Amino acid sequence: MRRAHLVAILGLAGIASCSAIDRDKPLHDLRTNSAEPEEFAIVPNKPLVQPESYAQLPPPTPGGPNRTDQTPKADAVAALGGNPSRLVAGGPGVPAGDGALIQRASRFGRDPGVRQELAQKDADFRRSKSIFNWSIVPQDDYNRAYRRETLDPYRWLRVYRRAGATTPAAPPE
Repeated sequence: MRRAHLVAILGLAGIASCSAIDRDKPLHDLRTNSAEPEEFAIVPNKPLVQPESYAQLPPPTPGGPNRTDQTPKADAVAALGGNPSRLVAGGPGVPAGDGALIQRASRFGRDPGVRQELAQKDADFRRSKSIFNWSIVPQDDYNRAYRRETLDPYRWLRVYRRAGATTPAAPPE
């Protein structure tokens, strides 16, 4: 009789906790539980400079980038002799050298809504995986959700080596 009561209580507690789960949480939970500031989130701005002419100032972009914001990727591309404007999304289109690649990849057609469709399918997949996944201690759910979708690199390394394929060196397991 006690076992039946214990099973019923645990079952009700499990059902109650499942309904309280936040299923729209981010996949990687990278929060820290300390009250201290995140030292990597503090980035100094570029120094302010006096413009040559106040009449030639660009119009303000609320919510957009600021002229004094750090741009480490663009700075690295410029230092290596590249064009930093290519990093901007919606920039000057597809580079001429990539035209053949784009044509080959889209030879069977392109779906303009593929990103939204994949995001919805991924959210549904994670929601289905999180029905009975709950714990008292917060944890990163990425590996748990996608465990069956990952490949064992050493297994496939052995398979390809047995087949005679040339494979790169790999660190020991």
